[in-house]
Parts: sequence; C-alpha cells; structure tokens
Amino acid sequence: LSLALLLKAGMSSSSSSVLEMEIFQYIDVHQSDFIEDLKEWVAVESDSVQPDLRKEVIRMMALAADRLSALGATVNLVNLGSHQAPDGQELPLPPVILGELGKDPQNPTVCFYGHVDVQPAKKEDGWKTDPYTLTEINGNLYGRGATDNKGPVLAWIHAVEAFKALKLAMPVNFKFVIEGMEEAGSLGLEKLLEDENQCFFSDVDYIVISDNLWLSNKKPALTYGSRGNACFFVEVECGAKDLHSGTFGGIIHEPLTDLIALLDSLLDSTGRIQIPGIYDSIAALTEEERKLYESIEFDLEEHKNNSGVKKFLYGTKEEILLHLWRYPSLSIHGIEGAFHEPGIKTVIPAKVIGKFSIRQVPHMDLSVVKQQVVEHLEGVFSKRNSPNKLKVSMPLGAKPWLADVNDPLYKAARRAIKKVFGEDPDFIRDGSTIPVARMFQTITQKSVMMFPIGAADDGEHSQNEKISRHNYIEGAKVFAAFFLEISKLHQHLHETSNMETNN
Repeated sequence: LSLALLLKAGMSSSSSSVLEMEIFQYIDVHQSDFIEDLKEWVAVESDSVQPDLRKEVIRMMALAADRLSALGATVNLVNLGSHQAPDGQELPLPPVILGELGKDPQNPTVCFYGHVDVQPAKKEDGWKTDPYTLTEINGNLYGRGATDNKGPVLAWIHAVEAFKALKLAMPVNFKFVIEGMEEAGSLGLEKLLEDENQCFFSDVDYIVISDNLWLSNKKPALTYGSRGNACFFVEVECGAKDLHSGTFGGIIHEPLTDLIALLDSLLDSTGRIQIPGIYDSIAALTEEERKLYESIEFDLEEHKNNSGVKKFLYGTKEEILLHLWRYPSLSIHGIEGAFHEPGIKTVIPAKVIGKFSIRQVPHMDLSVVKQQVVEHLEGVFSKRNSPNKLKVSMPLGAKPWLADVNDPLYKAARRAIKKVFGEDPDFIRDGSTIPVARMFQTITQKSVMMFPIGAADDGEHSQNEKISRHNYIEGAKVFAAFFLEISKLHQHLHETSNMETNN
C-alpha cells in the first residue's frame, strides 16, 4: 500500500508515525526555502496603523493570496470597502482572504485564522537590525512580523504544502481566513464573519488561531481563555472654566479632589476590587482546573525582572497566574484635564476625567459590570455632598473568551505537541483580551483553539521582534502532526456517535 492509501484507510499508529517521519523529513530538507518565504513576507512593510503604508498592506494580501493559490486553494479576496483614518482621509480597507482547499465529506474541515499586517517599526526605534530585512542571529530570525503573525501563517501553509508535495491524501479539508487589519482593530472582519456564517463557515468543524505566544521560552503551550476588558470614564465637572487656586482655593468643591476620592474607592491596598457584587458571578475554581496551574512552567523571578518591580501582590506561581488569568483586575490609567507637565501651575481644573478599566472573566456580564460600577461611584459621590456634576460612561467593552480543554481540538493539538516537542504543553490563559477568538466563537458557534508556536521572548510589538528557526520549523511540523491527529480523533468521534445512534 502507498502512504496515501494508508492515510485514507484510517491509520494504525505505526503507519501514522511512518507518515509523520516522511512529512517531518520534507520540512527539515526544505527549511531554507521556508526561511526565504518568511524573508519575502517580512520585507513587505504591511503596517496597517499608518495611512501612507496602506498600499503595502494591500500588496501583502495579494502575496498571501498567491501563496494559497499555489497550494491549489480556491481564493476569494473579499472587498470590505473603505474607512476614515484618524487624520480624516478616506482609506481603502485591505481585502480579507477566504481560502478553501479540499472538500472530502469524510474529512473534518479546519479553518485557520491569521493576519499579515504588522505593528509600526523603524530601525532608529532601537532595532539591532533593519526591521524589514529578516536577519538570522544565533538561531533567531529577527524582523517585524516574524512571530506576529507572518511566521505562524507561513508555518501553517508549509505544513499543508508538505502533504501536497509528497502527494499524500489530505487528512482534513482546509479553510483560511487571513486579514490585513488586525493591528488596527480588525475593521470590517466581524461583519464579514456574520455575512459568511451560513455559507463559508457552514461546513467548518474547528477553528484554529495561531496569533499568540507560549508562556515560557522553551515549553510549548495551548491557550484556552482570555480576559475581556471594560473601559470606563468617570467625569467630574464644577464649572465652565479653570480657576486660580489663590482666588478660589478653600471655598469650592474641587473636581480633582472628588475624582481622586472616587478612584481611590475602587481598589484596596491588596488589589481587591471594592465594587460590591463584582466577584459574584465568577465560577468557583475546580480541583481539575487548579491542577492545570501546578505543572505550568513559569519563572516568577524572570517575570519580576521583566516588569522592573521589586514585589508582586502574590508570592506563589499559582496565585500570580490565577490573578492574571482567572480573576478580574482593575487598573487606573490616567486623568484627563489635570495639569501634568513639568513645573508648578496653581490651577484648579474645571473638568477632569478619570480613566480605568476592568479586565473581566467568564460569567461576568458586561451590562451588569457597568451597572455595578455606576451604582458604586454614584454612591461614593453622593456621600461627599458635592455640587459638582458626575458622569460615568463605558466607551469600550470586550467580552472574555473561554474554551474547553477537553475538546477534540485540544486533545489533537496536545498529541501533536507531544510527538514534535517530546512533552505535554502547558494549558494557559491570557490576561489580556483576544477579541478575534471570542468573535469567531460567538458568531460561528464552532470550537475555537489558540495554538501558538512563538516563544515568550519573541517580543511581538516590540523592538527586535523574532521567531527562532527552531520554533518556525518545528511549528510547521506540529501543525502537520495536528492535521493527522484531528483527523483520527474526528473519525473516531464520528464512528462512536454513529454506533450510539444505531444502538
């Protein structure tokens, strides 16, 4: 039997490992070609934030579309129209790629999401090398977009390419959603997903996103959750103009004094949020979940050094991670309207706006959080008997995201990681907000997984962004192994459910 027939016939573990060896060998032999591909992509200054580089983003989308077409995929570049940039000019939105490869009804369909736009970068910002020339130093591939997100997108494409080049039957059907506005807020993506939900996504079984990093430099990870974010403005106003503190100090209710009292009421010195009811809807920590935290590789001292602070609020790895991922946090970001330049200015500002945000976790309802915040601040303000005007608003609210680590997606990825990296991954959550994961899950109602291949020290958004050659090449292998594993698991689930139906 040929390897292709073996794969089709439903593989035994031995035939599967023969297949994997052949695929891994192909990836190893072609790694210099794969690095050349990344070099070509990194050279395109596809910065979606700066208006004058929009044409480069559109060129990058065309390059990515050509790459998928070369695989044999059907590619649709969906026009999203235009938008108004912050400077007022009307700019074309880059198209979104919807790609499709394979339509075997026996196979599961896996949809991959990635983006090919990048954050701004200039050599003079502190880069050791030119950010748009991929440069290898000590096994690391430096360049803007190397890890966020051009490297992972190409690693996935190379994994698919290995099956094509070796003339192997595809273990899964592939769909691709690749965009060029992620760094600028994924403008237009949500509407596109809604429009395509009944068509493009109708036969999708699983969605994989590879747009984040491991928690460690060496140990692989799978991400199954992220916190949401609710941003608040609290405005206090006393009159139409700023006043002199010599003429009015001591005889009026000063807005900044009111505001500081309001902000001070939000947290205690241990970091616990003081808004009544805010913790009520958070799910209790189960023993099974707590165990996930024990094996996680996380260097507390390294995290402390990276932050430049001497002491954290908590002393153990478990407590730190629980408070980063699983519990809400409140941060105060600034005060608009107050004097903040060097020197002294004896002014009483007429209106000040405090800005803070709450990173909320699953089961917290955004509308309830907003109500709790408003009621708390109004209660504190009323006790001050101030004649000033108070206004509380929530200009931005993004929901948290949580997946099931026992889902077939996570089981398949775990097995693939074990095969390629020789160890089980850490199951991690993200303390920040990942709108795209929540967006895909909410709109399509499909299983979503975040499957990073970049290491913790890759420096996404920072100077000297990189992906290591090891992670880039092994990343392609782990994606290829994942295709085989999800195919086997999906087939097994299908057979089991058929047997149950027949019984």
